[in-house]
Amino acid sequence: MLAGCASVKTADFDDIKCYTLKNKAGTTIKITNYGATVTSIVTADRTGTMADIALGYNDVSGYMNAVDKPYFGAIVGRYGNRIAKGKFSIDGEEYELATNNGENHLHGGVIGFDKVVWDAEIVEKNAVKFSYLAKDGEEGYPGNLQMAVTYTLTEENELRIDYLATTDKKTPVNLTNHTYFNLKGEGEGTILDHELMINASGMTPVDSGLIPTGKIAPVKGTPFDFTTAKAIGRDIATKNQQLKNGLGYDHNWVLNKGGKAGQMTLAATVYEPTSGRFMEVFTEEPGIQFYCGNFLGGNLKGKAGKTYVHRGGFCLETQHYPDSPNQPAFPSTILVPDDEYKTSTMYKFSIK
Repeated sequence: MLAGCASVKTADFDDIKCYTLKNKAGTTIKITNYGATVTSIVTADRTGTMADIALGYNDVSGYMNAVDKPYFGAIVGRYGNRIAKGKFSIDGEEYELATNNGENHLHGGVIGFDKVVWDAEIVEKNAVKFSYLAKDGEEGYPGNLQMAVTYTLTEENELRIDYLATTDKKTPVNLTNHTYFNLKGEGEGTILDHELMINASGMTPVDSGLIPTGKIAPVKGTPFDFTTAKAIGRDIATKNQQLKNGLGYDHNWVLNKGGKAGQMTLAATVYEPTSGRFMEVFTEEPGIQFYCGNFLGGNLKGKAGKTYVHRGGFCLETQHYPDSPNQPAFPSTILVPDDEYKTSTMYKFSIK
């Protein structure tokens, strides 16, 4: 079942709507065309009790007026993650972007894709497509970038996100979804007891501004080794320069990719012991950013009226590596005319 929910009219935007996807298992996902934002994911625990496991707000004004810019549930871009000093060059021409994260550029700039109204179209049962044209020069990026992001909820409890973009000039593109999860339920304390596995033997170390050094470091023997599932909080207080730089985990893991190019492979799993909820992440992307809510501090109140405490949610953002336009050894994020940016990610929900 797919239906539009109440339209919201504001002084700034004329046509903000919400769409509801629901399958036979009762899993319900709500998405608004403001930022193509996932606002709610309701799933069952091992007793059949339903809870909303995505952090967010009850109304669109919460997303518009959010302090500290948490990017709850949004599509971020044109470049998700950071670009050093807000600069990059293509074919010898330098481009300057907003520096909205210290001296660096983050998640597309001052008005990224999380802060614009997307066109929406119901394309099939339990699928909605959001489209947006980012114009040449928008936030400093070159090229008219035409995008479509399609969310599909399957009867197998999979939330699939399909990204498609084309451009008329060479431009960097790195789109991702920024949903914060708490598998106990949004507002239900920290996520430090969640058991996380990341299918990666390497990660990209960062400096104090969270810009990659350009190296790929092995995770074995470090707090960043999630190759076997462990509690998120187990090693988070370890004395480690990378944990100090990120104020915890806020890093890109280099995924172990198997199978053919263009196929989704397993990137991560998360298990929450008290509820039994289990989430798997599959992606075509080469990296995943694991962020454990280090900047949540109890000043944001969620949908159930509960505050989001420090480390009260985690993100698993599938992506190309941060600062790739300035890192020639990293996989390229430059999209060229007559080519397509096409990639898919899937979050699968079950119980154990």
